[in-house]
Amino acid sequence: MEEQLLRTPLESAHLELGAKMVPFGGWYLPVQYTSILDEHAAVRQHCGVFDISHMGQLVIAGADAESWLNKMLTNNVAVLAPGGGQYSLLLNDNGGVIDDLIIYRESAEQFFAVVNAARIDQDVSWLNEHLAGNVVLVNQSPHWAGMAVQGPDAPALFAKIFPSVNLPARNGILRFSWQGVELVVCRTGYTGEDGFEFFSPAADGGMWFKAFIEGGAKPCGLGARDSLRLEMGYPLNGNDLSEERTPIEAGLGFFVDLQKGDFIGRDALLRQKEQGLSHKLVALQATEKGAPPRVHYAVETPAGEVIGELCSGVLSPSLMLGIGMAYLPVAHAKPGTELHIDVRGRKFPITVVKKPFYKHPAKQA
Repeated sequence: MEEQLLRTPLESAHLELGAKMVPFGGWYLPVQYTSILDEHAAVRQHCGVFDISHMGQLVIAGADAESWLNKMLTNNVAVLAPGGGQYSLLLNDNGGVIDDLIIYRESAEQFFAVVNAARIDQDVSWLNEHLAGNVVLVNQSPHWAGMAVQGPDAPALFAKIFPSVNLPARNGILRFSWQGVELVVCRTGYTGEDGFEFFSPAADGGMWFKAFIEGGAKPCGLGARDSLRLEMGYPLNGNDLSEERTPIEAGLGFFVDLQKGDFIGRDALLRQKEQGLSHKLVALQATEKGAPPRVHYAVETPAGEVIGELCSGVLSPSLMLGIGMAYLPVAHAKPGTELHIDVRGRKFPITVVKKPFYKHPAKQA
């Protein structure tokens, strides 16, 4: 099985560091080095570095790139100035989510997109199928190694390694040359902390990964990445997002501009808004300590009626309580609603809450 998995250019560095490697989305990636709790805490308190080389990188360029992207994506790329970026979604004709991604504008006619690993081929196929006008789409994914450096100390670490380069503003992108090599840094992440995502030529990835660690970042795996993103209520494609669910159901309407003009899936979303939702993605938090919630655990009313199942679930290292997300009937989606999850026949109380689950102490009003 492992022979069929895709390999990250950082694999040798992970093995040297004693990482526990697992299959994920068709790749062989580190799930943890020391422990999920240690790695999670490092990102919340200091700085951690994740291998994101499995993510895809697409370049979209041409005189019609902006107008074409606005027909393919939910957000309005026309508002982006060069160097800016935004979260957006790629939908099918029924409004279901093919992928969620970050799209950056590098210049008037060139964009850089970072897409989910398991969706690279499908995204490229869908985009090529709808390609129109003066637009060129290039899949650069094999060229890049990627690292997410996250945590309150991340900006200082970047300044230490690149003293003459300024990090871009939040959600921004900078393509720069360092010792004759082209690099890309994006001021984005998936943890709720400050930080950046860094892309280098694949052959140099291991060197940069070690440089960030030597500079003070703790190597972190998929386990901590999942607990960090879920504490913020960030959706995971393939779990919380799917082609059977729309951004409206997923609570991502903020990233859908229904006023910008036509785009694929828009008609379906307009109908859904007019008719009203039957289900929506809600945040669920355990009210007492117990077994960690897991994907597919049934969500029930106190009377025992099964009304959904978890699409994400984890023990929150910050709260030390179980947290999860599930699509539930809107009648049961109001914060404060008391429910249960079924854990191998045992019932554990869980409550609908507002996202995010975790608020950084420095950010709480």
